[in-house]
Amino acid sequence: MSFIPESYHIYIEALLVAFIVYYILRTRARRQQERLSRKLTERQKDELIAEWNPEPLVPETPQHHPVLNPKFADGKMTKEVTIDGEKYLNMASTNFLSFIGVKRIEERAKQTIFKYGVGSCGPRGFYGTVDVHLELEKELAKFMGCEEAVLYSYGFATVSSAIPAYAKKGDVIFVDEGVSFAIQKGLQASRSRVEYFKHNDMEDLERLLKEQEQRDKKDPKKAKTVRRFIVVEGLYVNHADLCPLPRIIELKWLYKALSMIDEDPNRVQKVTKMAIEGQKKLQDSLKNTNFVLQACPESPMKHIYYNGADEEEEEKQLDKLVETVYSKNHILVTRARYLDKDEMFKIRPSVRIMFQYDLTEDEIANAVEAIGNAARNN
Repeated sequence: MSFIPESYHIYIEALLVAFIVYYILRTRARRQQERLSRKLTERQKDELIAEWNPEPLVPETPQHHPVLNPKFADGKMTKEVTIDGEKYLNMASTNFLSFIGVKRIEERAKQTIFKYGVGSCGPRGFYGTVDVHLELEKELAKFMGCEEAVLYSYGFATVSSAIPAYAKKGDVIFVDEGVSFAIQKGLQASRSRVEYFKHNDMEDLERLLKEQEQRDKKDPKKAKTVRRFIVVEGLYVNHADLCPLPRIIELKWLYKALSMIDEDPNRVQKVTKMAIEGQKKLQDSLKNTNFVLQACPESPMKHIYYNGADEEEEEKQLDKLVETVYSKNHILVTRARYLDKDEMFKIRPSVRIMFQYDLTEDEIANAVEAIGNAARNN
């Protein structure tokens, strides 16, 4: 009597199961293909079109939104700007040193344009390096006390390009939560591991550095290939305060990290003095209101917040403050705007105020009084 070995049974059963599965899938695919190949009647097409409710390409924007009601300045953005034929005191733009409109700078700019020409853009990657690029880099390095300097055409591109130029995949970057959007883009491009520490919290930064130190001790071989970076801003644009630089430098040397500071050297003596005095006056004018001021005293940039029940109320009251001083007092201040969906951390709504080099004491006093009155009457 013949018999089939047990191992053959297993092969045969597996083959049968595979065939059954194949047959079922094949049958389903054929039926689906038949359904798709059937032509719809004109009536069916009309019914489907009538039922279709397309989503908008962009969300609905309220009619009162500032984007739909822009104000256009005519001329240079100096401390006084012209809008619809009327003059306004400009405390909205970042012209801290009041370089815009300086005749000496304008004349030198004209000479440079006549010599080198001008186009729709000017990156060195497009047009190449010329002598003035190298001369300016040399002067900047000398002024800053550095060996060398690199010149970029645009501030956003500087830090967002510098970070991935140094940090690579496998490195670790310790970053303040309050950094700007440009730094966040540079972090993404670097492909490094990013560790965020609480804003200006040096204890939290040291905690992360110690954790990295323990990782390095467990794997010394890998530690030799991992570089550590600390990335901060000198003046935080989202918070208007300064980083604790001396402590950061201490931690940098202690934990053998490289530091990168996004900084604009705009704090000359007069602007600093003006910012300190202006902050005290603004804080006094906002007393007994729901508005509060936040900034480092030395910073020429200030943020005003509203303590409301929810974010919608905060947005409404801040917009009202901006519009009131604009329409009643001819003073320009601005809402701080962000790409909320793309920011790494949520940023509280605020009004941003800037102090410029050539503002007079009377102009500052009038602006502070106008802001205070608007806050009390909101």
